[in-house]
Amino acid sequence: MPRAFSISPLAGGLVASMLLAATPGMARAAGAPVILAQHPGTELDRQARRLMVEDLHTATTHGERPVLLTGSGQLSDDPSRTALFVQVQSVSLCGSAGCSTSVYLPDARRNWTRVLDSVSGPVVITPQTHDGMHDLLVDGTDRWVWNGTTYTDTQATTAP
Repeated sequence: MPRAFSISPLAGGLVASMLLAATPGMARAAGAPVILAQHPGTELDRQARRLMVEDLHTATTHGERPVLLTGSGQLSDDPSRTALFVQVQSVSLCGSAGCSTSVYLPDARRNWTRVLDSVSGPVVITPQTHDGMHDLLVDGTDRWVWNGTTYTDTQATTAP
């Protein structure tokens, strides 16, 4: 179930366009990879730190200096559907598959909602859409599609 997180007191749509439209490395076209990079001191970085406060705290309590990477990409033709991609890099949080990335969308109530959690590998916003939102391709082979509320994995899982 998606979780909502409060953002700044600015209006939701305005926040999305202000925070994400000017992000360096923003994936602007379908088929473009999402570029994750450090953006220290920016509003985008401040919002991401609020969203990832627990992970950052966990890494810090392990004596680590975690690195926060952010990126953004427009997931539909509607500019308010521009997503915030966040990854925390630290020894305690990253495993053999690498570090995980979470994806958040803003809503009209000034909240961030996590719509994809803990995927590892590069993320590409594909030209294909489901329910008006572009599919996401993770690590070159793992396609995630929009179900109206969140992104779901299309890879079949095997029964235990």
